[in-house]
Amino acid sequence: MSPAPARGGRRRLIVLRHGETGHNAAGIWQGQLDVPLSDVGVAQADAAGPAVAALSPSRIVTSDLSRARRTAQSVGRATGIRVEVDARFREIHAGAWQGLTAQEVAQGWPELRAAALRGEDVRRGDDGETMGDVLARVGEALDELLSDLPAGECAVVSTHGAAARAVASWVLDLDLAVAWRLLGGLGNCHWGELREGRHGWMLHTWNASSGVPSQAGSSPP
Repeated sequence: MSPAPARGGRRRLIVLRHGETGHNAAGIWQGQLDVPLSDVGVAQADAAGPAVAALSPSRIVTSDLSRARRTAQSVGRATGIRVEVDARFREIHAGAWQGLTAQEVAQGWPELRAAALRGEDVRRGDDGETMGDVLARVGEALDELLSDLPAGECAVVSTHGAAARAVASWVLDLDLAVAWRLLGGLGNCHWGELREGRHGWMLHTWNASSGVPSQAGSSPP
């Protein structure tokens, strides 16, 4: 459950997905593997930095995985704001699926993979996380972040595909299954903007970008 609206000004939250990695391009489940940005991903991040900076953030928080940190650093350079690291914004742990192609996962776990892609709250790769697990840790981090965010200010969270939908689900107070169905996956270096309203948080934009080409957010986490 997201915090009550602050008095004296409407706050904003930008949820930003990292740039492309080689695993993204190859359709490999990376989960919490620390895969760096590809050359394409670096170009995406460098273009997204000034575009997100134009939204006037006052704080930047990132997952500790290098692909999200490098993306956040481009925003930090464009704004002059120090980037804060919070491991709770990591991607979902995909268990035994991490490092496997989508085809390998489909062959080895056909029913579990199909359920996961439908947005059902199943444990990834036998011993990985559920989306409920992700929502719990992301929600804890957001509770602290928004509790410290003054009225009228904006924070950027640089994170990952599945984790980004957990962020939106928690802030908008949406059921996970509903959020999964309504919100398509963010493309690499695409973002969503959530705005605080009189009676709670609202979705303002989703899958916005700087205009640098990116595949739709359909690759494995």
